[in-house]
Amino acid sequence: MLENLQQHLQQLRDQLAQNPPMSADERAKLASLIQEIELQLARDAGGVPDESLVDGINLAVELFEADHPTLAGTLRNILQSLASMGI
Repeated sequence: MLENLQQHLQQLRDQLAQNPPMSADERAKLASLIQEIELQLARDAGGVPDESLVDGINLAVELFEADHPTLAGTLRNILQSLASMGI
């Protein structure tokens, strides 16, 4: 499960590296979201899941759905991986 999540995070990083047309604010939100996911994984050794993280990913899916469906799909995959890990 963790491997899947790490693969999805790398896919998201790769997609961002391709410089899709988006505002600096949108790019910053995604970078922040990636950091939050990585922090959650680092402290998830028995810690309490951060529900605001899942909410943030859901909001990002909605934000990018129309203009960046590939990014939104990757974010959905991340959500599924987190859910299967109990986060």
